Amino acid sequence: MTGTPDRKQRPLDGIRVVDLTSVLMGPAATQVLADYGADVIKVEPPGGDIMRHAGHMRNPGMGPVYLHANRNKRSIVIDLKKPEGRNTLLALAATADMFVHNVRPAAMERLGLGYPAFSSINQRLIYLALVGFDQNGPYAPLPAMDDVIQGASGISGLHAQYYGEPLYVPMVMVDRYCAINAAQVALAALFMRERTGQGQSVDVPMFESMVQAVLGDHMGGETFDPPAGPMGYARLLTPHRKPFKTRDGYIALIVYTDAQWQAFFDVVGEPDRFRSDPRFTTAAARAQNHDHAYAMLADFLTTRTTSEWIALLRERDIPCMPMHDLNGVLHDPHLQAVDFFEALEHPSEGRVRAMRVSSRWSDADLSIYRHAPRAGEQSVEVLREAGFGRDRIDKLLSSHTIIQA
Repeated sequence: MTGTPDRKQRPLDGIRVVDLTSVLMGPAATQVLADYGADVIKVEPPGGDIMRHAGHMRNPGMGPVYLHANRNKRSIVIDLKKPEGRNTLLALAATADMFVHNVRPAAMERLGLGYPAFSSINQRLIYLALVGFDQNGPYAPLPAMDDVIQGASGISGLHAQYYGEPLYVPMVMVDRYCAINAAQVALAALFMRERTGQGQSVDVPMFESMVQAVLGDHMGGETFDPPAGPMGYARLLTPHRKPFKTRDGYIALIVYTDAQWQAFFDVVGEPDRFRSDPRFTTAAARAQNHDHAYAMLADFLTTRTTSEWIALLRERDIPCMPMHDLNGVLHDPHLQAVDFFEALEHPSEGRVRAMRVSSRWSDADLSIYRHAPRAGEQSVEVLREAGFGRDRIDKLLSSHTIIQA
């Protein structure tokens, strides 16, 4: 899984990232960099990343969420509470391009691991801090995790306001959205460093990132001063906006443009309705009648099976898909055809199912080249590459400052 000497280049070949992140937002962000070819050195505490222990697993510390967010990385275990642990981490960062952490900044300062400690030994280093909140505001010292930010950013409030009960989206949505944001920030910072020759400190806050996403949809009339109307994007907030029940299941469907509405009325045998019903004739009219439009769709869609609707609607280029449960996604014929899932042999976990990088490149290697490591699997290897001698490594091992799997 390590590739061959004559392989195509990976986009981030030659970039080294020291990764002091755990749980999901940080590891998912650095996995993007690792998938693109960066040498990501995952620094874990004794006991490893807590996400190692989530979900069903074959061996302790190798849970599925961890496996899916930490491939293409190497792991070193360092006890940063020991003085030599701090020095070891700084030594790794001395020749790195980027240091990423999701520890609260006050704790990093107490450990002597704030940006000044790193910039003094490596002025080209990008110091990327994944934080809960902008560090210039009153929330700066607070802890933050996905559920907390879903509530604070208005996501759960939208459920409460329009569906009667506050809910969390049943996936780690904030961490994954913010991870993608953090990855693009990291790439932009590296690009700027190539132009200026200088590194810098960059914060990526979860709260502000999600507020920007939520209010990008729902700022509504409050976009203007004075307000031009209420907040909220009406199409997204109608309680009728959900997968539609068919005769034998559910379908995910949106009828949006003039051409799509005309085509839909043709399908259901009412071709004149698009022009005759003022609630559908223009986009502006439809924007005032989303509840009626979605309720009408729901009535029509119960009359045929999902497969019948899929055939009729796709013939007229109306966006639709059958609603999958998780097992349906896993066995989706399109994903099978594009080889989205890969069966790999993990040295300790046996045969595992992985998901390939979703983008397609005409002239780059985006293959999976490293298995998700056991905690400390490459501790000695990484330190040797950093110039540590055998005696120094042995001392770190004997004092349990580092641990080798």
